Amino acid sequence: MARALRGVFQSGERVQLTGPKGRLNTITLATGAVFGTHRGNVKHDDIIGLPDGSVIKSEAGIEYLVLRPLLTDFVLSMPRGAAIVYPKDAANIVTMGDIFPGAHVIEAGVGSGALSMYLLRAIGSEGTLTSFERREDFAEIAQANVTAAFGYRPNNWQVNVGSLQEELPKKVQPQSVDRVVLDMLAPWECLEEVGKVLQPGGVLVCYVATVTQLSRVAEDIKATGEFTEPESFETLFRGWHLQGLAVRPEHRMSGHTGFLLTARKLAPGTVLPSFVRRAKPEFEDEDIAVWNPEHVGERKVSDKKVRKSLRAAQKAADSIVGGS
Repeated sequence: MARALRGVFQSGERVQLTGPKGRLNTITLATGAVFGTHRGNVKHDDIIGLPDGSVIKSEAGIEYLVLRPLLTDFVLSMPRGAAIVYPKDAANIVTMGDIFPGAHVIEAGVGSGALSMYLLRAIGSEGTLTSFERREDFAEIAQANVTAAFGYRPNNWQVNVGSLQEELPKKVQPQSVDRVVLDMLAPWECLEEVGKVLQPGGVLVCYVATVTQLSRVAEDIKATGEFTEPESFETLFRGWHLQGLAVRPEHRMSGHTGFLLTARKLAPGTVLPSFVRRAKPEFEDEDIAVWNPEHVGERKVSDKKVRKSLRAAQKAADSIVGGS
């Protein structure tokens, strides 16, 4: 069944229980089933048919708040193969990348599917998301996660296994893409192919983790002569503690996760005017050697963890689809 966004709770959909001390549990409703806790069982039948935002009691009289999980809740708790794009960055990718309903968007790589979910929501049913992922197991985890989150496999989402440089020219026509989002180790390696498929005025978004990656991709974008001057920023997210007059910043915050860089495609033959007032020092090939993929480093994920995440993601997807 498609993920319900409103109305009463139904059998087969996921709900989030908030219990004592704010502890969260996510369950998939099933007629006759129970959720066991050390504070008494919670009957699924007591939840089915209630409106979103209801409070129910366990057999021991303990109260639980029942809500449909937000997409953010799902993303932060879903099985992972690769590291995810966190909601604070996904929000800025959608906003600063100007992802709009009906857009044709290219995404690479897919990772665990977190960003794919936000992009699919932003483009709507009339848009198209074409994703590329080098690892087949990551692609499988991502597709299972998206199916579990939405309750169905979006038919406007195509996932291709392979490198963007090789597969993009085969799958996409020149100047047919509105937006390109690159979440990969070396996005500068794909600029030639990206430049060919982006429409004039289209937006390129790069998501990188380190300063050296940011500098390398920015300089290589400038060197193509096909894009506007790149702009970059990062987002730091800090919650606040609210209790009476005790209003203060939380002790923990979501600090640096990655840098976002955006640039727009120029019309063919256009020469970008020079807006820079002061020339910066040039650099040599040996200066950028440390930015090559083998030196940047990549966070390795064990095969055991990937297999575990795939099983968990597939089980969640099967439970949602099977409950329809």
